[in-house]
Amino acid sequence: MEGRKTNGIGVGLALAIIALVAGCGDKDQKPAQAAGGPPVTVAQPLAKKVTDWDEYTGRFVAVQSVELRAQVSGYLDQIKFTDGQLVEKGQLLFVIDQRPYQAALEKAQADLAVQESRQELAASDLVRATKLLAAHAVSQEEYDSRAQTARETQASVGSAKAALRTASLNLEFTEIRAPFAGRIGDRKIDIGNLVTGGAAGGALLATIVSQDPIYFEFEGSEADYLKYVRLSQAGARPSSRDAPNQVFVKLMDEAKWTHSGKMYFVDNQLDPNSGTVRGRAILANAGSVFQPGMFGRLRLIGSGQYDALLLPDEAVVSDQATKLVMVVAEDGTVTPHPVVLGPKVDGLRVIKSGVTAADKVVISGLTRARPGAKVTPQPGTITATPDAG
Repeated sequence: MEGRKTNGIGVGLALAIIALVAGCGDKDQKPAQAAGGPPVTVAQPLAKKVTDWDEYTGRFVAVQSVELRAQVSGYLDQIKFTDGQLVEKGQLLFVIDQRPYQAALEKAQADLAVQESRQELAASDLVRATKLLAAHAVSQEEYDSRAQTARETQASVGSAKAALRTASLNLEFTEIRAPFAGRIGDRKIDIGNLVTGGAAGGALLATIVSQDPIYFEFEGSEADYLKYVRLSQAGARPSSRDAPNQVFVKLMDEAKWTHSGKMYFVDNQLDPNSGTVRGRAILANAGSVFQPGMFGRLRLIGSGQYDALLLPDEAVVSDQATKLVMVVAEDGTVTPHPVVLGPKVDGLRVIKSGVTAADKVVISGLTRARPGAKVTPQPGTITATPDAG
């Protein structure tokens, strides 16, 4: 009962405000009223097929990100880039002193040559021993010994080749190159410093993040997730797990949704602490405007397409409890209609209930439209302004 009284007071207050403002201009409007009431601009609600959009705050994340670390130890000899520059895949960035590793490679090459020579000798001895054994000119024991020596030298050659490959890789690791194209950060070490290498715990030299394309990550509530599931089940909107649903993004200094992208990923579980699910969209970033870590706003399709009536926000009168529009009847009488508002689409407000497509709604001169009084309606137009794309 108290809630109903409050709503009634709210409606009455809104109507009183409109009447008071209109009354203040009575002296100026007497000639118009004598001719049938003050002029106001009216228009029928714009009927249009629309789609609801849900908005989320998120941040940009690089598609690829890498920490450049040394795999071999040595003194840093050269730095081949400028801090913060764009680098290409395979571009040389750092050079560690190569002299020790060049020497190790040459020694491995020499060791391999020695082992191959021994293998050749052992193979020749085995061939001779085979012929002598057939002629009963050598014992079986002597033959077995030479066969064993041949196998050992063959294994030694294999070991020497592996050592050569290791030495060659270590020499290659003295040159640190970009694994992909992107923007490199600042150097973490200077020329002349001793670099510690290794598969684990190697010295951090710099970081690289890819630029184009780029991810936009955000989190949606459990209620949003369930809504999308129900829409997918009803066939009204495909799941972003299965389809690249359209998204639009704007930055903190932008008023319109000028950047388009597509959904790329939805996580396989909800965060039990926050009750949210992580989503990811992918956008082109040819001009490198977006940078990893930047915040932005994202719009995601939140419904299937449906028929809606739209009015400008200026046609709506509001107080704390009620939203109203002023409808002009055929005889010019103004009647307030409580309405239920929906989202804003293409610069206009969706009216979920309270008016019909045939109603003539006051869209300009609202202060002259006194409830219960008569006005002189003048035709106007309502135009949608697409704000996405």
